[in-house]
Amino acid sequence: MTAFRLTGDAAWRDGALTAAGSLTKRFNPRGNFIRAWGALDSPVNAGRAIIDTMMNLDLLFWASAETGDGRFADIARRHATTSAEHHVRDDGSTAHAFDFDPATGGPISQSTRQGYSPTSCWARGQAWAIYGFTTAYRRTTAEPFLDTARKAADWFLAHLPADAVPFWDFRSPNLPRDARDSSAGAIAACGLLDLGRVTDESRYREGGLRALRALCQGYTTRGLPAHQAILLHGTGNKPRDDDVDVSLVYGDYYFVEALMRLLHFGEAARAIGL
Repeated sequence: MTAFRLTGDAAWRDGALTAAGSLTKRFNPRGNFIRAWGALDSPVNAGRAIIDTMMNLDLLFWASAETGDGRFADIARRHATTSAEHHVRDDGSTAHAFDFDPATGGPISQSTRQGYSPTSCWARGQAWAIYGFTTAYRRTTAEPFLDTARKAADWFLAHLPADAVPFWDFRSPNLPRDARDSSAGAIAACGLLDLGRVTDESRYREGGLRALRALCQGYTTRGLPAHQAILLHGTGNKPRDDDVDVSLVYGDYYFVEALMRLLHFGEAARAIGL
């Protein structure tokens, strides 16, 4: 999708449309959610939806705009509505995962794979929510998505530590002596900058700048010329002790995207479709 926007090469368009078609096969119309994990012929995780999937919806919105087939955007809108209801709590914090009965679509409970607990608030998931619901609003102009993005952003900003880089889970019992997640900070910076542009509310832009400035000041590999990444102190999956206090490719990607949004907005807009 991004490659097609930048190059106009039909091969990239065809590949992105194939990906969008594959994603629609994971949609459960009884529960109005996109299944996160597992082979489609397997019952394992058949009813699990995750907040991360908000980041996949833009592919579907693009596919509808590109082909004129509204079913892609319809699935994206229906999943976002379900996620707003079940992943985002009344206070604006988020659950990483939510389980549904795959046969009936009925809601079961909040759950998690990468957060501390089903009722905690995994930092990267909170960042996905800010970015994802802001994007959903831009594609649909549906006010409930903007309200959800604001709720998630307000909660995130209110619970940041003093240096503005989140711990891996906002409700870890080991705070403040616990791992950070710089990738969550980078993703949130992108989402906050976008939300500030969409709403014209300075507090979101300022929050994004604060998050980005914190990463620049204390979390980059500047001065470490042999290092092959940009950001330090990311956390992939703390409960499994997997990729803790490391550089993460998605942390680097969203860090660069945030910088592009500030320094080269026209180029970022063309790539992302702003």
